[in-house]
Amino acid sequence: MPSHVHLIFRAKNNNPGDVLRDFKVHTSKKLQKEISENIQESRKEWLLWMFKRAGDKTSNVTNGQFWQQHNKPIELWSNEVIDQKVDYIHNNPVEAGFVTEDYHWKYSSAIDFSGEKGLLEIDMV
Repeated sequence: MPSHVHLIFRAKNNNPGDVLRDFKVHTSKKLQKEISENIQESRKEWLLWMFKRAGDKTSNVTNGQFWQQHNKPIELWSNEVIDQKVDYIHNNPVEAGFVTEDYHWKYSSAIDFSGEKGLLEIDMV
């Protein structure tokens, strides 16, 4: 989705908070660097200013803040709950009107669930 990300992940060392923190730190630095170095990005100055402004409001952010501070974690404690959340995630771009079929969304694992190969390596749940 253009404005948010849904993730289902497993933390091998039972440390999901650490995994999520590291994901957010890495992707924030990488995306801000890509934006700042992209000469074709017409919104570059505005985006970097927004990241800096958000970061200035938060004591633990040294550069710009890309991600919001809060998360909405949900423990996936049964196969039924897992299936429900996977369906919700896959249908998100359909409900938003971006695509007519969930597997048409380029950044979705719905592609993998349909038998094709998506952009990322995933473990089927």
